[in-house]
Amino acid sequence: MTLAKQNRRQRIRYRIRKKVSGSGERPRMSVYRSNRQIYVQLVDDVTGITLVTASSKEKDIAGQKVTKIEQAKLVGKRIAEKAKEKGISNVVFDRGGYLYHGRVKSLAEAAREGGLKM
Repeated sequence: MTLAKQNRRQRIRYRIRKKVSGSGERPRMSVYRSNRQIYVQLVDDVTGITLVTASSKEKDIAGQKVTKIEQAKLVGKRIAEKAKEKGISNVVFDRGGYLYHGRVKSLAEAAREGGLKM
């Protein structure tokens, strides 16, 4: 990624983070998208603790031969399952400076189908 593109995404990310903050009862669902993988965390910003994580590098997801959008759907379902185990049902979605379409959108929709409320 070029430096200008990185700086632009960073400015957008800071603008989003001014408004979006997670708490213990409603954590922030933070998305990071690289060229090959996608990662998501549920973060309590009050205490600064990551509560739940999921990524496309997990064995059950990485072993499947699927497209990146389908891979993001699997990660979204996985984070919803893990959140349910921890007793989390409401989250605040943080797209991390990425446009809400493609892999980010499919991850969010799969998490909603899995039972998370955003």
